[in-house]
Amino acid sequence: MPASGAPSGTLRIERIDVPGYDDVRTCEDPSTGLRAIIAVHDTRLGPALGGTRFYPYPDHAAALTDVRRLSEGMTYKAAAAGLPLGGGKAVIIGDPAALKTPALLRSYGQFVDSFDGRYVTAADIGTTSADLDVIGETTRHVAGLTEAAGGFGDSSMSTALGVLAAIRAATLSTLNRTLAGIRVGVEGVGKVGSCLVDLLLDAGASVVVCERYAPARARFQQAHPELSIVEDLFDAPVDVYAPCALGASLTPESVAALRASIVCGAANNQLSGADVEGQLHRRQIVWVPDYVANAGGLIQVAAERGGRTLVEARDQIRRLENVVLDILRRAEHQGSTPARAAEEIADDRLHGCA
Repeated sequence: MPASGAPSGTLRIERIDVPGYDDVRTCEDPSTGLRAIIAVHDTRLGPALGGTRFYPYPDHAAALTDVRRLSEGMTYKAAAAGLPLGGGKAVIIGDPAALKTPALLRSYGQFVDSFDGRYVTAADIGTTSADLDVIGETTRHVAGLTEAAGGFGDSSMSTALGVLAAIRAATLSTLNRTLAGIRVGVEGVGKVGSCLVDLLLDAGASVVVCERYAPARARFQQAHPELSIVEDLFDAPVDVYAPCALGASLTPESVAALRASIVCGAANNQLSGADVEGQLHRRQIVWVPDYVANAGGLIQVAAERGGRTLVEARDQIRRLENVVLDILRRAEHQGSTPARAAEEIADDRLHGCA
């Protein structure tokens, strides 16, 4: 049974005032090397659910900036997807390869527990479902556990299913076509990207990929020797560009070269700057906001947390197609961007107007 109550004597927790955020706290535990920040942005729709990122930030300020940005993004992701959840995120500062130990994870679980359920953690960069099992030894406020621990396990397929639903909606709305014969360029064939490729092929799409990380490229070539791997997708003759690797791939230069009519993928923070969204709009390229397209993973862990089945979660993920269709219709009606329409829908929910 997870332990609750007061943190251990070596755990030092400090609340810091950040305007616009419900609760932001820092934590240090000299006995385990833990240095972490949890940011709860908004809890109007429910408890804040968001992953824990274990990353070697250069300093505390950089970690705080990242956790604030990610936390706010989770608020809008949950609201746009229609989930009864708020937005939160956590970061553990350091190199997980050097610092991650069961003792540190248990100490971190106590930090999570200090929020008394207003923040529920899950996996992110640098953390896994197995890590969550350990964190769950000292807090019950955790989702995304391994199947052995009673959870749903890895959420990559659920994330990919959500992206597929979003692509399906965008091709129907923009091109008036199904996925059969649609040309999709997938950038990044890691866990989510490789799942997306399989789903697209099953749906009858034509797929070309770009993968710059040599080990991932070799694994993919072995699994799909029939598919082309190219060095760059921006000038490739595709209908859909699906970024599934690192963020900020959409720059003024890459958008100028882009031949796709639709951008829809799993990567976070796809725009290199706010001006890129306007550039896409001026070129009449439909960009499905990343936090909507990649909401499938959040839906899975929310379902696990809420006692629902994986089958029920996957059914809800497939309904993201309707969410994206609503966003695109609203954008067309208003003459605005899909990103603006998605923000308005999320704001309506947050303010109780929808």
